[in-house]
Amino acid sequence: MAERILCVEDDPDIGRLLVAILGEAGYPADWVTSGEQALEHWRDAALVVLDLMLPGIDGLAVCREIRAHDVGIPLIMLTALAGTRDVVLGLEIGADDYITKPFDAEILLARVQALMRRRHREAALPADVAAAAPITVGALSVDIDKHEVRVDDTPVSLTAKEFALLALFARNPGHGFSRSDLLDQVWGSEFDGFDHTVNTHINRLRGKIEADPAEPRYIQTVWGVGYRFVDPHDMPGDGV
Repeated sequence: MAERILCVEDDPDIGRLLVAILGEAGYPADWVTSGEQALEHWRDAALVVLDLMLPGIDGLAVCREIRAHDVGIPLIMLTALAGTRDVVLGLEIGADDYITKPFDAEILLARVQALMRRRHREAALPADVAAAAPITVGALSVDIDKHEVRVDDTPVSLTAKEFALLALFARNPGHGFSRSDLLDQVWGSEFDGFDHTVNTHINRLRGKIEADPAEPRYIQTVWGVGYRFVDPHDMPGDGV
């Protein structure tokens, strides 16, 4: 049975268009017109395309609620608001990607395909690989096999993208990654994203794991390059 996509859009013309575009590309899609309906049906979907401006419960509230229960389901925010603040807010609360209206069908399908491929890759990971020891640096512990992060032994809740970023950093201490590197390795080479997508996720991740996000110890800015995870040997003595 083909995995279904849930489209949440109150404009009937756009809603029908989404279903038609996705269906012709081999992605069966269901369409609902409100946030309330979205919260009733998202668990039956493999991916959610979510309009930001909805009557009643808006798209941001729907996104927050979905992420409170499932950090892994791919979610694309659809918005007529092209302002950076609105896009950043959507990404900060857990959207994997966004598309602005009016949208190009090819761009929509490229984003959907990239996220679905990522979903399938993650589902195909072998379950019987021997568990690796958690990566511990200072007060931060990253257990990649269990998908758990702790700071001072307190669990930290991360979205799928935030965890993927942190896991990549933790596996490569001291290595500088450009924003393009991070887009390719975390979002996938098919993702046609922007630098502020990375910046937003980095800022949100720092806010969750750093004692002082303004002076980060773990995820450091490499000026002119991008970001790197601290080398444990460079940590102050009281942080190791």
